Amino acid sequence: MAEAQEKLFAGARLRRMRRDLGQSQAQFADSLSVSASYLNLLERNQRPVTARVLLALAEVYDIDVRAFAADSDRQLLADLKEAAADPVLKGADLDQRDLSDLADAHPRAAEAMARLYQAYRDTSAAAADLALRAEEGGAGSGRSALEEVRDALDGAQNHFPALEIAADALRAALPEAVSLEAALAARLMAAHGAAVRVYDDSVMAGALRRFDFHARKLLLSDLLTPSARAFHIAVTLAQLELGEVLDAEADRPAALGGDARALYRASLANYAAAAMLMPYDAFYRAAETARYDIDVLRRRFSVSFEQVCHRLTTLNRPGARGIAFFMIRVDPAGNVSKRFGGGVLAFARSGGGCARWRAYDAFRAPERIHVQGLELPDGSRFISIARAVTRALPSGGAALAAIALGCEAKEAGRIAYAPVDFTPVGLSCRLCERADCAERAFPPLQRPLRVDPHFHGAAPFAFAHD
Repeated sequence: MAEAQEKLFAGARLRRMRRDLGQSQAQFADSLSVSASYLNLLERNQRPVTARVLLALAEVYDIDVRAFAADSDRQLLADLKEAAADPVLKGADLDQRDLSDLADAHPRAAEAMARLYQAYRDTSAAAADLALRAEEGGAGSGRSALEEVRDALDGAQNHFPALEIAADALRAALPEAVSLEAALAARLMAAHGAAVRVYDDSVMAGALRRFDFHARKLLLSDLLTPSARAFHIAVTLAQLELGEVLDAEADRPAALGGDARALYRASLANYAAAAMLMPYDAFYRAAETARYDIDVLRRRFSVSFEQVCHRLTTLNRPGARGIAFFMIRVDPAGNVSKRFGGGVLAFARSGGGCARWRAYDAFRAPERIHVQGLELPDGSRFISIARAVTRALPSGGAALAAIALGCEAKEAGRIAYAPVDFTPVGLSCRLCERADCAERAFPPLQRPLRVDPHFHGAAPFAFAHD
């Protein structure tokens, strides 16, 4: 029995990886030196994934086999739970075991259900957007382009070896200069005859970066900080010199629609730029030495807090793998504008976050880092590191956002941040069934309300537990 419990069934993850690579079962099976019929059994969870297959995945596709060592895919389970919590499925009474069994035994059906619910949600929330996607006939008409890109980045574990190699080569070709920004600008002039010019925001008309091919100039707004200027010059160099690598990587996820592919390619160019500013080997060594102290890394590489956090989510190279981090950026209204590392922590795709997650404290005290321990209803624990960041606005003033970086609590000994205790949180109010939460905004969708006119507890809603 113990042996049976240790068998690894990862059909959903294998199928998603093959789909993201754009390969048929025959092609994928051939790359792993197994038969197509055996791969079909693996994808349908009728055979466990063996150590030989895991080694082949690591060798051929340079992936972290730890991604296959967990139980069912966390993000898929979160998507299924969100769908099951909708009132339209109220009578189905699907519990956590039902959803886990569906994801494990029928991964394709589970993915189809999650996608169908996402399409239903998008249709209800944004009919005009859905109509536009249907008119264009895009492959991703069931999801927004942004969600497609986020899923593709998560599918690649936000790590792209080909871009790392290309960025390292471009960084090595930079001329000597007093600063990295000056070296990047010198490369742009020497290789492309284009000068960097910084203009007043009124001249830029709200744009932060614009490349003028006719005048051979890269125009940057004076609203940009020095680290942001260096980043935008690096993005321009990536677009001009790494086009073939960017195109090849952008073509890998076969399911991306036209708009999603363009957005994905732009994200990859940003990735390459960050790799130029923070070369993998040097950044990884510095992160390990500094115990992932963000301020130390920010000063060491002359980059921003957000740039360091983003880069930390990409350290997935075999043999030099950093801590697995997730990252999220939210504005004061709770809108998520950036999200990486969904394989570490599953995110709710709709609705607000958890009020108990003190990432929002960063807005009240933006000058300091807020460290918090998080405990989800399933008992899993994480460490959250949050801080507010600002960016100048063309209209004057500044926009404030909170950046939250996090990892599993088991990594506490490797990082410079230690929480005092762990706060019970949920993915969102509608998916959380904690009855004693005085901060919830909504009752859970899967539990009927209990209304007692003669009693009002600390929690705003009372609901059934069974």
